[in-house]
Amino acid sequence: MDLNRIEAVVCDYGGVLTNPLIETLEHFAASAGLTAADILTAMGAAAARHGADPMALLEIGAIPEADLVAQISAELPEGARALPEGRTFGELWFAGRTGNAEFAEFLRGLGADGYRLALLTNNVLEWEPLWRATIPADDLFEVVVNSAHEGVRKPDPEIYRRLLDRLGLPAERCLFVDDLEANLEPAARLGMATVRFRDTAQAMAELTEVLAGAAKPGRVAGGPR
Repeated sequence: MDLNRIEAVVCDYGGVLTNPLIETLEHFAASAGLTAADILTAMGAAAARHGADPMALLEIGAIPEADLVAQISAELPEGARALPEGRTFGELWFAGRTGNAEFAEFLRGLGADGYRLALLTNNVLEWEPLWRATIPADDLFEVVVNSAHEGVRKPDPEIYRRLLDRLGLPAERCLFVDDLEANLEPAARLGMATVRFRDTAQAMAELTEVLAGAAKPGRVAGGPR
């Protein structure tokens, strides 16, 4: 067993370094007088009408935030409230988003132990100051790869390859943490070890196990046993 095979820990942002997505979505929906189901239904209808998920397009910089709002608003129930006057989608979204300080401190400890840290996030150009206000990204991460600046997003394998290029490491030397299985699968296929984030305590325990050398090369931690 090669106990030193992992050199870099790569982390997702939303749902890992923040509170869960559903909490943010529910807070956002309530601020507009809607339910989370209303928002998700409208997004699905917008994707069907325009041939692409508007959030996915926003996260690669293909459309501005205003287009996302217009597409979703057009699919909301008749008489549904619009966004509150003077507030952007991003401002309302981040009003319900908090940073995961405990996990950030755990990562900081890994950095102090000599592991290189990187962030791989699907994010939005207009939200740059908002998301950076929730976590100390520049302090924590040596490399930040953001879909909004790359024009490609997880789970497209290309964004993982760009991450590896910037780290200058083979996939086998990296461990990737994400809350979505669909985002972990491409990383695993490239050869990265992976941990599925379900909650902070579970993720920290599994990361500690892998980095202690308990996981054999090729095993996907947090995946099927």
